[in-house]
Amino acid sequence: MGYIFIGLAVLALLLFILSFFLKDPYKDLREEIDQLNIQQIQDLYQIKKKLKVLEEELLINDPAVEKQTTFHSGKKQIHEIIKNQVRSLAQQGMDIQQIARQSSLSAQEVQEIIIDYTDKGQMV
Repeated sequence: MGYIFIGLAVLALLLFILSFFLKDPYKDLREEIDQLNIQQIQDLYQIKKKLKVLEEELLINDPAVEKQTTFHSGKKQIHEIIKNQVRSLAQQGMDIQQIARQSSLSAQEVQEIIIDYTDKGQMV
């Protein structure tokens, strides 16, 4: 019985020492996955960088975007959302003074917005 324990202990010791010299079968797979992850992150960074440059070029070079988003009335710029609100209130038949109060604009600015839309034929 003592020989069995000694034999098993020696076998366990031999297997333990042998495990240090054997190659890990998953090591190459882990390294390959790590390389793919790094490559994917680098590609994503390059795409984001190029997209940012393109967006900046489009915003700088496109005067239509500037005209669409703001309305210049000589001293104050009015956002497109406010202009749409003024237009819809005018279409509902509201008074210019009421529209001016509701949109926090002067009556002159409201009139200029309405005239601008009327001149373009956008208002019915």
